[in-house]
Amino acid sequence: MSRLNTNQLSLAYGSRQIVQELNLNVPDGIITALVGANGSGKSTILKSMARILMPTGGGVYLDGKMIHRQPTKEVAKQLAILPQNPSAPEGLTVRELVAFGRYPHQKGFGNLSAEDRRMIDWALEATGMSAFADRSVDHLSGGQRQRGWIAMALAQGTEVLLLDEPTTFLDMAHQMEVMNLLEKLNKEQKRTIVMVVHDLNHAARFSQHLVALKAGTVLYEGPPEEVMTCEMLREVFNIDADIVPDPRTGAPLCLSYGLADDPSHAGAANAGLNNNPMLEQHDLRQAERVQALA
Repeated sequence: MSRLNTNQLSLAYGSRQIVQELNLNVPDGIITALVGANGSGKSTILKSMARILMPTGGGVYLDGKMIHRQPTKEVAKQLAILPQNPSAPEGLTVRELVAFGRYPHQKGFGNLSAEDRRMIDWALEATGMSAFADRSVDHLSGGQRQRGWIAMALAQGTEVLLLDEPTTFLDMAHQMEVMNLLEKLNKEQKRTIVMVVHDLNHAARFSQHLVALKAGTVLYEGPPEEVMTCEMLREVFNIDADIVPDPRTGAPLCLSYGLADDPSHAGAANAGLNNNPMLEQHDLRQAERVQALA
């Protein structure tokens, strides 16, 4: 069993049920992306995994222990979360922001220890933020600011990172900056990363495990090349689309055309597929893989 998992997890906001008896295992040491339409429950599940939202039934388990029954500081030593649109007090420097990540390891309100300072310096270096350590968070670009928040999460020294839409409101360049950083952290440090992602192509490219949710239920789960299908897009997102291999990475790439229930788009996504050279190359690679395994 994975370090982090849910067992019969049920979640609600007041009388509104969001998730019902969810069983989900988060694979260790890889990036897992939670995808789904707005209101599908992905951010709610992430909040519960981070001990922010109390379950109405079942639970979230870390190393076999229900996290909602553990002290907050003990959980924070094992997993860190970056919520949507975090905000920092005005005038706070990047180093001061990252230092907050050491709070779970401190006793009382004492000064930073030598280990605290070492972890802060390491987190700044790992995220490429050392040069901005003394700069005010207010004066950073969107991508730099997000990297600063990720550095704070890294400074906690946890093996598990939870990120809720880490690229929201960022332009394309800053989105790639953040996604490349997460990929680097996973590959070089084997961090277990769970992220809620709206961009399906980012999810397919940067994750190794994809979970597609609808109405708080897991409909599809597995490697992106198995989960990212036309059928999944219709069922989960009501989207009429084609899936083709990315010409550089080979990851499944979503080409959306319209709503699946819009008759004006019916069949549009399938036009010309039989003559698509990218798909022919993809089919050839798939055949070669099957032959190699035979």
